Amino acid sequence: MGVIRRTGMFVLQVNPILCDSFGHCAELAPELVHLDEWGYPIISSEPVPMADIGAYESARYAERGCPRKALHIAKINHPRPEGPVSRGRGTV
Repeated sequence: MGVIRRTGMFVLQVNPILCDSFGHCAELAPELVHLDEWGYPIISSEPVPMADIGAYESARYAERGCPRKALHIAKINHPRPEGPVSRGRGTV
């Protein structure tokens, strides 16, 4: 039996047009989703490591459990570099 390595990161995203604020996502993924005062989800845009199996499974449950299908898990293979990217010196 092999070992599954979870590399990369993911972000749980919400489509605010489809969301009807049922709040199932906050119940299914409380570590990722918080509700505002009207019941709409507030989700951090910070990527979560795929190695965090508990968070990933919660995100999958929330995505599947949304009655309006307003949630989506976006997988990120290469996180954005922090700060400006230096490409070296070019010739003029």
